[in-house]
Amino acid sequence: MRGIVINIHSSGALVRLEDGTLAAVTNAELAAHRPAYTGSHARRTPLDFVVNDAGRHCVVTLEATAPAAPAAPAAPTLVDPGFEERIGAYLKETEAWAPPDRPAPAERHFIRKKRRAAFFEARNKPT
Repeated sequence: MRGIVINIHSSGALVRLEDGTLAAVTNAELAAHRPAYTGSHARRTPLDFVVNDAGRHCVVTLEATAPAAPAAPAAPTLVDPGFEERIGAYLKETEAWAPPDRPAPAERHFIRKKRRAAFFEARNKPT
């Protein structure tokens, strides 16, 4: 029977079957086929289930012939050589902007920070 996953929780999942009945998915079944269940829940696409209603509650499992969930997209690449080259060229170009008779801009920045920190430390010392 076909159904749509309407909820995924810590104990398994909940499925609404075509006839409107609700069925449970056990935690072990969910762990074994999590991509299919999460994909059905996110896209609201129906899946084929085998229904077992012998106990108190209706329990379903995925049918063996159900199509596999699509693979997760590949992770993004975090290194772009072209971009790295452009950044390197920009940094070399900006080195020429710094005055030769004064410290580098980063050093000047940290000197200002140290002076400001010393000012605040002196202000907070008990007299």
